[in-house]
This record gives sequence, structure tokens and C-alpha cells, in this order.
Amino acid sequence: MSASIGGKSLLLRHGAKDGFVTVRKRDLEKLTTEVMQLREFLPRVLNGDLTEMLRKSRAAQTLKEHLVQEQEQLQQECLHLQSRLDAAQTECQKEREEKLLLREQLWQSGAELLQQADFCSGLGSAACSLLWSCSAREDTVTHWLADGKLQSFLTVAAQTLESFVRSLDEEVKTQTEDHNSQEHQFVLALAGTITNIAAVTCGRDYLSSSAHILLDTLMKLLELMNPGVFPRLKVLMLMALYNVSISVKGLKYISENPGLLPLIWTLLDDGDWEVCLYSLRLLQSVLLEEEVLLLLGSSLLDPDLQARVSLLTSSVQPSLRLAAQQTLEDLQALQQYGLLSNEQVSIEQGLDYKTGYIFKTREESQHKNGSSQGLRELN
Repeated sequence: MSASIGGKSLLLRHGAKDGFVTVRKRDLEKLTTEVMQLREFLPRVLNGDLTEMLRKSRAAQTLKEHLVQEQEQLQQECLHLQSRLDAAQTECQKEREEKLLLREQLWQSGAELLQQADFCSGLGSAACSLLWSCSAREDTVTHWLADGKLQSFLTVAAQTLESFVRSLDEEVKTQTEDHNSQEHQFVLALAGTITNIAAVTCGRDYLSSSAHILLDTLMKLLELMNPGVFPRLKVLMLMALYNVSISVKGLKYISENPGLLPLIWTLLDDGDWEVCLYSLRLLQSVLLEEEVLLLLGSSLLDPDLQARVSLLTSSVQPSLRLAAQQTLEDLQALQQYGLLSNEQVSIEQGLDYKTGYIFKTREESQHKNGSSQGLRELN
């Protein structure tokens, strides 16, 4: 049997256990030469560097495949994040539009609220101005007390006055008061109405027994207001306290407040002569009650208090100068005759320190200063 391999005919012999191939001697020698050449040059080519290079090549190929997988995964995550970003931007744009809409609505609400506040201030100013005028009549106050609705008005008045004073920032406090301001007229009318209520006997008796919160609020607000700021409002509140002090019960309650004398000291340095005047009148009212003198004790004998009163005796205002002189004489008499002792003449009868004449009642003693009927204020 013959076969052709590589273009050369080979003879195969059959029948033996193994097959043999018959090649030409020249081809066998050529093959042998090639094998010997391979054995000689192959170690030169297949050295350690090539092997290491092949290993690194395979490792790099594996790393490349791994990086390709990671890249595909990162691309998927990037697409997912991009989708979330688009959704977030859409939501942000929606919220921005809603915010602009809400801001516009807030601005409109603020404008409406300002209009409502102006309207309420105007309405309150007009209504309280009417109350202020009506309260100048004694029978009006009597009717108010009979109706039993005065307490709610006093509660609202105390809250309104406190809110007004506490809302004043430092910039506003340094400015002069605006007499034409509706808000200012509103609070002035409230304070004036309270003053006129306290000017009536039944009114101040009611305030002395059932309006302690209002009295505490008035003293607290007088303490909060800076010197020289809104003197008209201070005067009205001082007039209200003075009217209440005409009642023995009202004076005792006011005098129990530990801040009364420090408040009077501060107001005597206010700078406005009317504030100083009504502060002196309140102090004069304190000096007329025996139990109050015993309560305040040595505080009334403080030289600094006399010194402050003494400075006001040189005021250019006649009424303030007269009140300061009378108060100074009372303080000096109090210190000179030791009226704080148990042997003092009863102040309940009313002692005129200047003449030594004893009045029969506290009201008669106050009538000496022209205050027995209380102080009224018209708007």
C-alpha cells in the first residue's frame, strides 16, 4: 500500500504489529537536521524571561477580563446613578417651583397680615379712644363694673401693653414717639382708660382687689422702658398706679412689690418732667400710710433718695418743683421725728409734717395735695 505525504510517496507495510513508514534517506536526514537545530536553538529562545513574560501576559489577560467585568458593572451603576440624578433634578426643580409659589403666597399673606394689623390697630385705636372718653364719666365706670365684663378688658389691656413694650427694639426705643401712630394711640387709650377707671372710687377698689396682674404688669413695664422713651405712656401708667394708691388696700398691695422704690428712684432720673412729677406723687402717697412706712422701713430714709428728690426742687417746672419740695419736707420730717417707731402719730389719721396738723382721714390728707378724687386724663 502506498501513500503520499508532503508530496512524497511513502510505502506502508501491513501485517506487522506496528506500522512503519518508509521515507527517503534524504528526507530523513533533513528531518534529523531540523530536529537537531531545534534542540540547539530552542533553549536559547525559551528562557526564563520569556516564560515570565508569558506568565505576566496571562495574568494581564486575566486582569483585563476582570477589569472589563468591573467596568461593565460600574457602567451599570453609573447608569443607575444617572437615572437617580435625573429623578433628583426633576424633584429639585419641582420643589424649587413649589418654593417660589410658597414664597409668593407668603409674601401675599404677609401683605394681608400687615393690612389686617393696620386695620386692627386703627379699629383698636378708635374703639379705645371712645372708651377713654367715656371712662372720664364716673357713672360709665360704675355701669362697666355692674356689667361684670371689666375683668376681661383689663386682661386684654395688660397683655396688649406688655406686648407693645416688649416688641420695641433698641432702635425704636431711641426714636421719639409718634403721636400720630395708630398703634401708639391704641396703647395710650388703653392706659388712659385704666387711669380713668382707677380715678373712680369703685374702680380703684376693684383694681385693688381683682386686678393684681394688671398692677404688676404696669410696674414691670415701667421698669422695662428706657429713660426718656414714650414719656406719655409712662405718665398714664404712673397716674393709674397713683390712683390705685389712694385706696389703702391698693397702696398696700403696690408697696409689697419689692421693686416699687427702685422703680421710683429710676423714674426720678427719667429726664421727662411729667414722669418725675407723677413718680413724686406716687412716693407722696406711700408716705401717707403707716403700715407701708413700717413695711418699707429704712429704705425711705436712704440719703440717695432724698438727694434725688432734692435735685428736682430746682426744676423750672413749677408743679414739679412744688411736689419735690413737699416730698423732701415729708422725707426730712420722717427722718427727723422718727415716725417709723412704735410711738409715731398714726398716719392713718394723716399727719401734715409741715404744720403738725393732723387730718382725720387719709383721703383728707390726700385732698391737701389735690388728689382725693384721683387723677383723670382725657384723650
